Amino acid sequence: VDDIIVVHPGEKIPTDGVVVEGESTVDESMATGEAMPVQKKPGDEVIGATVNQEGLLKVKATRVGKDTFLAQVIKMVEECQSSKVPIQAFADKVTGYFVPAVLLIALTTFVLWFIIPENMAVIANWVSPILPWVNMNQPILMLAIFATVATLVIACPCALGLATPTVLMVGTGMGAENGILIRKGETIQTMKEVKAILFDKTGTLTKGRPEVTDVVPVEKGSEEEYKVLFYAASVEQGSEHPLGQAIVRKAKEKGVKLEKPESFKAIRGAGVKGFVNGAEVLVGKPSMLGSREHSLSADIQIVFKDLQEQAKTAMIVAVNKKIIGILGVADTLKEDTVAAVWEIEKMGVKTVMLTGDNQRTAEAIAKQVGMSEVYAEVMPYQKVEIVKQTQSKYGMVAMVGDGINDAPALTQADVGVAIGTGTDIAIEAGDIILIRGDISGLVSAIKLSRATFRKIKQNLFWAFIYNVVAIPVAVFGLLHPVIAELCMATSSVSVVTNANLLRRVKIHASYSQTN
Repeated sequence: VDDIIVVHPGEKIPTDGVVVEGESTVDESMATGEAMPVQKKPGDEVIGATVNQEGLLKVKATRVGKDTFLAQVIKMVEECQSSKVPIQAFADKVTGYFVPAVLLIALTTFVLWFIIPENMAVIANWVSPILPWVNMNQPILMLAIFATVATLVIACPCALGLATPTVLMVGTGMGAENGILIRKGETIQTMKEVKAILFDKTGTLTKGRPEVTDVVPVEKGSEEEYKVLFYAASVEQGSEHPLGQAIVRKAKEKGVKLEKPESFKAIRGAGVKGFVNGAEVLVGKPSMLGSREHSLSADIQIVFKDLQEQAKTAMIVAVNKKIIGILGVADTLKEDTVAAVWEIEKMGVKTVMLTGDNQRTAEAIAKQVGMSEVYAEVMPYQKVEIVKQTQSKYGMVAMVGDGINDAPALTQADVGVAIGTGTDIAIEAGDIILIRGDISGLVSAIKLSRATFRKIKQNLFWAFIYNVVAIPVAVFGLLHPVIAELCMATSSVSVVTNANLLRRVKIHASYSQTN
């Protein structure tokens, strides 16, 4: 504590502390869910494990070891793990009662064949002309032994024992083939019962990095958009800021040939300026021109307001003090997010957004996605409480996230779904991991869960019915032990075969199947 740490651009801040010298932007998305980098200056607090973006910082350590933000998050995860009650498999409970019951039935069969052989042999005598293996001319002891052994063999709970694990094996294998890793078999049973799913925003619903979404030239013309991107991206080549890098990426995607900037200068909290082909270029806030938003022309103000209402960062592009265009930058949705959320809602599951980002951004993203319930500016410990409230409100709940700040909530939820492209601690806390990181994988996970559980119920039904029918047949001496063995083997094979039929089920999202 109190040590001064030098943090260079691109490095992770090693522990919680306070900035004592330097200015920079810090990517806190992994800790707080804030999509855009946060400006830091002397006196501002920083969180350990977040990434310094562009400037050199000197940080005074305030918390180390078990007292840091990261350590507290890990502690919450461990506490949630210890409080989670595992689901007991239905087949195990049935088998626990079934085996003693069968032993008792077999013993009773042996005794009854000795005490009242005439009564026990009534049905056997009637069908003996039809069933060649039923021989009633044998001694009573032999008939009793045959009936007892046949009862024990036919009632061997192999089919009951195989009913669940074979389906789980096929289901988890299908999941892995489709980029869905399921850590525990009981998660499949829990997932089908989920009534609400909470989504983190940054990196889960969105791509987790800023992109240029709007290029609005002031003047009309086919070349004007190219011109705006040319000047903005050329000067931003000298910037290490994520917004500047997003502008350069957009220009390269559009095939814009850039020029090297001269006299480049970054103005903290405002933007950048430099010279391109002899022209002075400014990119950033209107204040760089010595004016504020309200002093801009009416048309530009309308564009600014529209972009801000969509929770986008609006920037002017000016050449020689004249505004030539406006750029809108935002953390955009993943390509499949809207369709996946719609399909999840269609399946009868409530969707909720839970994010550490600001209220305006959260509401704008929720509107685009189609979610009506939003929790914004939420800290990690508050996420756990909101998960608990949602469980009380809806019942079984799943949580989908990718950051350190999501880990406690992932563990508290009945099913934690981690984005495979996220942080290690989030992945460790998840019950299901979506390797590809797309939300359509969650749709597949729900469909797989429901299809798998249907197969489990089918297997348990047929295994149970088989025993209900076969045991009385064996008790009354209608089955030779060898026939009983064949029937028992057939029941096991049928259960395994039915489990493999799960592979025919289509678990992909409906819109991806259509495409």
